[in-house]
Amino acid sequence: MDFPATQPKPPSDGKIICYPPGVKEITDKITNDEVVKRLKMVVKTFMDMDQDSEDEKQQYLPLALHLASEFFLRNPNKDVRLLVACCLADIFRIYAPEAPYTSHDKLKDIFLFITRQLKGLEDTKSPQFNRYFYLLENLAWVKSYNICFELEDCNEIFIQLFRTLFSVINNSHNQKVQMHMLDLMSSIIMEGDGVTQELLDSILINLIPAHKNLNKQAFDLAKVLLKRTVQTIEPCIANFFNQVLVLGKPSVSDLSEHVFDLIQELFAIDPHLLLSVMPQLEFKLKSNDGEERLAVVRLLAKLFGSKDSDLATQNRPLWQCFLGRFNDIHVPVRLESVKFASHCLMNHPDLAKDLTEYLKVRSHDPEEAIRHDVIVTIITAGKRDLSLVNDQLLGFVRERTLDKRWRVRKEAMMGLAQLYKKYCLHAEAGKDAAEKVSWIKDKLLHIYYQNSIDDKALNEMWKCQNMLRSHVRELLDLHKQPTREPHAGGGRGVARAPPEPGSGQLWRREIARKLANPKQPTNPFLEMVKFLLERIAPVHIDSEAISALVKLMNKSIEGTADDEEEGVSPDTAIRAGLELLKVLSFTHPTSFHSAETYESLLQCLRMEDDKVAEAAIQIFRNTGHKIETDLPQIRSTLIPILHQKAKRGTPHQAKQAVHCIHAIFSNKEVQLAQIFEPLSRSLNADVPEQLITPLVSLGHISMLAPDQFASPMKSVVANFIVKDLLMNDRSTGEKNGKLWSPDEEVSPEVLAKVQAIKLLVRWLLGMKNNQSKSANSTLRLLSAMLVSEGDLTEQKRISKSDMSRLRLAAGSAIMKLAQEPCYHEIITPEQFQLCALVINDECYQVRQIFAQKLHKALVKLLLPLEYMAIFALCAKDPVKERRAHARQCLLKNISIRREYIKQNPMANEKLLSLLPEYVVPYMIHLLAHDPDFTKPQDVDQLRDIKECLWFMLEVLMTKNENNSHAFMKKMAENIKLTRDAQSPDEPKANEKLYTVCDVALCVINSKSALCNADSPKDPVLPTKFFTQPEKDFCNDRDYISEETRVLLLTGKPKPTGVLGAVNKPLSATGRRPYIRSTGSETGSNISVNSELSSPAGNRSREQSSDISETGVSENDENPVRIISVTPAKTETVKNKEINSDQAMQGNSTERGKKRTAAASGTENIHQKPEEKVDETGPAAPPKPRRGRPPKSESQGTTAKNDEANKPPGRGRKRAAGSQEGPGGLEASNAKAPKQQDIAKKPAPAQRQIDLQR
Repeated sequence: MDFPATQPKPPSDGKIICYPPGVKEITDKITNDEVVKRLKMVVKTFMDMDQDSEDEKQQYLPLALHLASEFFLRNPNKDVRLLVACCLADIFRIYAPEAPYTSHDKLKDIFLFITRQLKGLEDTKSPQFNRYFYLLENLAWVKSYNICFELEDCNEIFIQLFRTLFSVINNSHNQKVQMHMLDLMSSIIMEGDGVTQELLDSILINLIPAHKNLNKQAFDLAKVLLKRTVQTIEPCIANFFNQVLVLGKPSVSDLSEHVFDLIQELFAIDPHLLLSVMPQLEFKLKSNDGEERLAVVRLLAKLFGSKDSDLATQNRPLWQCFLGRFNDIHVPVRLESVKFASHCLMNHPDLAKDLTEYLKVRSHDPEEAIRHDVIVTIITAGKRDLSLVNDQLLGFVRERTLDKRWRVRKEAMMGLAQLYKKYCLHAEAGKDAAEKVSWIKDKLLHIYYQNSIDDKALNEMWKCQNMLRSHVRELLDLHKQPTREPHAGGGRGVARAPPEPGSGQLWRREIARKLANPKQPTNPFLEMVKFLLERIAPVHIDSEAISALVKLMNKSIEGTADDEEEGVSPDTAIRAGLELLKVLSFTHPTSFHSAETYESLLQCLRMEDDKVAEAAIQIFRNTGHKIETDLPQIRSTLIPILHQKAKRGTPHQAKQAVHCIHAIFSNKEVQLAQIFEPLSRSLNADVPEQLITPLVSLGHISMLAPDQFASPMKSVVANFIVKDLLMNDRSTGEKNGKLWSPDEEVSPEVLAKVQAIKLLVRWLLGMKNNQSKSANSTLRLLSAMLVSEGDLTEQKRISKSDMSRLRLAAGSAIMKLAQEPCYHEIITPEQFQLCALVINDECYQVRQIFAQKLHKALVKLLLPLEYMAIFALCAKDPVKERRAHARQCLLKNISIRREYIKQNPMANEKLLSLLPEYVVPYMIHLLAHDPDFTKPQDVDQLRDIKECLWFMLEVLMTKNENNSHAFMKKMAENIKLTRDAQSPDEPKANEKLYTVCDVALCVINSKSALCNADSPKDPVLPTKFFTQPEKDFCNDRDYISEETRVLLLTGKPKPTGVLGAVNKPLSATGRRPYIRSTGSETGSNISVNSELSSPAGNRSREQSSDISETGVSENDENPVRIISVTPAKTETVKNKEINSDQAMQGNSTERGKKRTAAASGTENIHQKPEEKVDETGPAAPPKPRRGRPPKSESQGTTAKNDEANKPPGRGRKRAAGSQEGPGGLEASNAKAPKQQDIAKKPAPAQRQIDLQR
């Protein structure tokens, strides 16, 4: 055995070392085993000695000094070191209170040596553990470490000791080990002059959650130590928190970032440890930093809300300061305060009075999430114990049943229903509790019977409950599936299915095992099953409830009900009752299955009220699946009524009747044939008012049973629908000048044509294939209708309002076909662009309805992603509400797509069609083909393009998820390396495409500093719109100059000309080019960089584009306007536009040639012959009209000069600058403001409409 060079030396005083009897000299010449053997005898000698043995103390003093030599303290053998440490501990005991070692350095070395040996306590199974325990016991009993107080650097020894003890303690140690450790450490804390920060850290670090979870025994040791030394250590703790919280010196300790966790743990250990800290928290509650206040509120919520806490009564100033955070300006702080209230109500009912007033204010908070959590707080406490919530708190929940947000209303109603179920139906708390909540039933039912049926919260709640039922049903079906079948699809709404076939059996067994044999007091699986059963169980509605509702409705039908006394007419009561039953038939279909219920519904079918009959048919459709087998008498009565409704009922009744037959009868093919054949033979275009219902029925029959009726329908489509109906104008429409008319004023022929277009779509959706090329023909027909602005025959016999209806129908039809993959593939880019332009239609209602249909399909993920790009064109809409609606639609769609990708791992394989950022290439291509974009270098046109780009990019760039800014920039750069697939060999088309890319890059670079990072992946461009990049093709040219970039980003208002620009053609597949005239760019987005520049600019944009000030009806075609300009000047301007029109139109139709534009903003408005021109005096009061207010005489020259730079109108007539309100009614009595006021004053801001408008 090799030993260190250091050898045992005699003591420095020259005394001879005296060993105990039988112990030979210990030198480096002997083996380790011999050293251990001799040291054991020395240990035994010192163990047997006591402090009174003066002779022995003097005899063995040289040996005591010898054992502290380097040879022993640095010996490599573990057993040698342990025996020496035991000897040294006994020496300190024997020679106490004075140690035989006088050198401070030697004492430090000895105690650090002993501390290192204490690490052996960790292994309780070690043969030497008893010796380690003896060492600890000896040190604790004698308080040997107190000698170190005399040393200057004693803190190093204590820190090492504390860290060692906290690191070795574990669950295999008995109570004695813990007690000796506590004695040893507490004596150091209590008998010293104070606890340094480093030593305090060595204790507190064990309270931090991460360390607490790693070593629970160390946490318990620190906890007991702090309790034992609370009086001594409290000032040190107070000083630490004062340094960090008040003085802002986090550098004093490595634990500074965990102060709030430490305060929580220390409060739980002993509140007296924080006597001086609580006032510091009051100071932090008033911090200017919202995040800091939030952290303190979270901490205090736990301190005040814990079950045994009396902090609120002991420290009232802090409690009142905390309550003030319920009114904090920072939303997360208010939200956290409200969440705390639930625990506080349950653990401290005595504080309910203090909380009530603050919860009342928060129940009217402008933030939806806070109002929602107020309800959750109150209901949670009420479900625990109804006595915890007073009537005032329940009143807050009652108020929220009428909240403007569905999520809040739902939570309020569902919560009240749960309270009613628990305390009234189950009577879990006696009569007093039932009496307290007895009003809930009437309140919930009364919600439905509002004067307005706009509040659909109860309906939505039932629908959500029904959806959950279907998910549970899927889960049960999944459980019944054989093992060999894959389980990837079912039950996804409740739980994710097993990843592989065959693992389902194990998965089901595991769930069953955990349900049957819970190992924990609260079994999460069992709780989840209980929760699901509770959620799907009918709280309000069952068979008895349906029967009672039907009886009430029967009384109204028979006239025996007290409807008049309730303030409603019998017809209104019947209609409202059926509407309620219709919703319930969807959510609780099995509750309707009784002869009595169906007899009442048959009675409703015979009533003259169309709405009542329609609702009754829909109820049969939803609930009648067992009528055929269980109720043959009802079946025999119902069939002829459904046939009659399908042939001669209203269009809505016909639709429901066809679907009802298809849903509930087994011989549906025979039934539908009996309807189809007579209807298809009796079609007569000369009597259009009798066509509408048959067309609806035929369309739905061909969609529901395509295999049976696709072929016979083809001849109907070719011979009647297209040739006889759509391609002929039999009547002449009213020339009333309106662009939109109410439904009742639309001519029967146009209504029939609209239904014919819908029939074409339903027929194709039923077939779901294009083998006969019928879809190509239909798309060409729809495109031709859009190109001709709704007048397919171009005979000018159809009115403007009817043309608007047909344009809307054609655009909606293309959008509907695009939802079917087989038809989406054959829609050409040109047809897609024509469809997109409908959102810029001149008629307000067309734009409004089209945008709503577009949003509805996109939000359900039915439409391809490219259709979301259409919303970018809404930046040109002159009506502020339409732009606001489009922006809300974009936000909703992007949010849904991102959430869908997160929730569905398989979606990553379809990112090209789901990832919102992939809309950018579609948007760039669409804008490059915008008919307004004719001159790639025209600054005003580029501003329009930038406005449209930013309209979409602003929403996409709100968050930089997964480095999306760089990803979008990379897409724009990659497009410049491709060609336009629509016209790859046309230089101008490619130049326009690259120019739009450069504008997009300009916007992205100016708005994001993060876009220059590396893109996470290389984008994939759609091949339908872009060619594959060529290997040798390099496009590093800048298509917009530096000066243009500056102009685009400065947001200077573009000049506005008096007259419209030259018309532009846009061809559709299978049609000749059609030239469409336009007027001026009307009030849409005057400050084109407003959203890109500043908040002030944004306000400018909203004001400048607000059109409500003129009070003019958008949809008046020929308003009379007296304009104060000279005849010569007027004639010059007219000639200029007519010549330019003729130069561009060439072989255009006569209808196109005759179009001219009047003054600015009156696009496509024909000036009447009787219009007078006042050469000298001021302008007479103007009549309402569309468009931007006219320029004054002094502006004429400027406007004329600016005309060349003005962007041309949209392909079809652009939306007018002054619009009719969303209601679509003509503002005939509105007064136009004076010209001077219009020129100087911005329009007042309009109310932004809600997304669900």
